[in-house]
Amino acid sequence: MLCQTDELASGEARRFDVSGHRIALVRVEGEYYAIADRCSHEDYSLAEGEVWVEEREIECPRHGSTFDLITGQPCSLPATHGVAVYEVEIVDGTVSVVLP
Repeated sequence: MLCQTDELASGEARRFDVSGHRIALVRVEGEYYAIADRCSHEDYSLAEGEVWVEEREIECPRHGSTFDLITGQPCSLPATHGVAVYEVEIVDGTVSVVLP
């Protein structure tokens, strides 16, 4: 379990550490996305970056690379490698992530 659905506002990201995985959970309207919380360009927290709601992307606050919340692929430089994405499950208002 990461949190309750009402604990995260649309356009907000929050970091969670789960079983050795650093995860940024992002809410965009009624959808939740879980993405690795480490920029592939530099080891910096994506959860601290700005969420681009319409584009479904998150921006690394360090150098401005953006990552697709659905695929984890970089959408802008300087990042050239993607980051992991995780399946999100919502049961009875509780948000959980499925780890590999």
